[in-house]
Amino acid sequence: MTSQPRSGQTRTGASRHFVLAAGGTGGHLIPAFALAAELHARGHHVALITDERGANIPGKPDYLTAHVLPAGRFGKNPLGWPKGIAAVLEGRRMALRLFDAFEPSAIVGFGGYPALPALLAATSAGLPSVVHEQNAVLGRVNRLLAGRVDAIATSYARVDRLDPKHAAKVHLTGNPVRAEVLALREQDFPAFTEEGLLRVLVTGGSQGARVLSEVVPDGLAMLPPALRQRLQVTQQCRPEDLDAVRRRYAEHDIPAELGTYFEDMHERLADAHLFIGRAGASTIAELTAVGRPAILVPLPIATDDHQAVNTREMVKAGGARMIRQEAFQPKELAKQIQAMAMNPSSLANAAHCAFNCGRPDAAKDLADLVESMSGIDLMDVIRVGETAPAASVGARPSTSSARAEAKEQAES
Repeated sequence: MTSQPRSGQTRTGASRHFVLAAGGTGGHLIPAFALAAELHARGHHVALITDERGANIPGKPDYLTAHVLPAGRFGKNPLGWPKGIAAVLEGRRMALRLFDAFEPSAIVGFGGYPALPALLAATSAGLPSVVHEQNAVLGRVNRLLAGRVDAIATSYARVDRLDPKHAAKVHLTGNPVRAEVLALREQDFPAFTEEGLLRVLVTGGSQGARVLSEVVPDGLAMLPPALRQRLQVTQQCRPEDLDAVRRRYAEHDIPAELGTYFEDMHERLADAHLFIGRAGASTIAELTAVGRPAILVPLPIATDDHQAVNTREMVKAGGARMIRQEAFQPKELAKQIQAMAMNPSSLANAAHCAFNCGRPDAAKDLADLVESMSGIDLMDVIRVGETAPAASVGARPSTSSARAEAKEQAES
């Protein structure tokens, strides 16, 4: 039997300070915001370390103060590395000064280069540290830090490029999603009958994806008339693609609502019978949290092909189909939609399979793990990855003298 985490209060009644560090993209920041909300609800104080993009991204809670630190990037050209290293070292010095003032109980990194200086500062100062990996492949920054941190939280039971020697640190928490999306889990899959509308939601991440604009309208037009005539499409497009996509849908006589950004995306997801889009970590987490069948087209240039790997669990369960971008053609798309939607029960079954892949307690489980870094006992709600033996994660003692010594070394 597992204990239930008590959202809204700390287990000790004591308020603590936590610092979250995340790269400036939605994939890193959405789970950071969800954890911040959970820790804030438990009575803790939370701060964010990020870059300029992250400080201004929509959805940041008002109570979450953002601190912008320099964070160098390390591309393929070694000539740029010295500049990147200098930025990381400066960010590390600034993080140490912040920690000295804020006195955090733990630092939590969500990947991306802006998280690197904060985690390096934390490990050098003897502060307890956790990294959270959203994807099914351990990211570059998290790989670099895996040997230094106290715990590694994962979103999938199987994570590629995670060294087995770190198995005792691994905890399967899932990938936290926005509260308004998680609330949809309590709603039934929208009724889909042989005569009713088939509502399709198409998105390509925060910036849209041109391949979806080029393929989806023509693919939907190739469906049998009995299915095509029941379509109702909502599609996110790049601004420069909007007019061309609108013309295509008009030519095919398919009703479609198009936009470059939908503020009510969670409501669109609630109404959708089928999702077509990229396979980013937050997208997969939201689809499985709500239980929506999907046709996923991984971004081919994603680092370590991580979007394709992200689809593995959902596809194996029967909740999604994956089409590589080079094979993503109108005829293939129409074929896959037909296989999923010609029979209403098939689509409902796929929705159920997607739902079963969801980890709705991700924010609570991650908050439990983070609280355990500050000396609170780790509750058994934390699920350890299949390849990792159960192990308690103890918080390393951190003292003001350790922080002062690390700060002095960094500034020397």
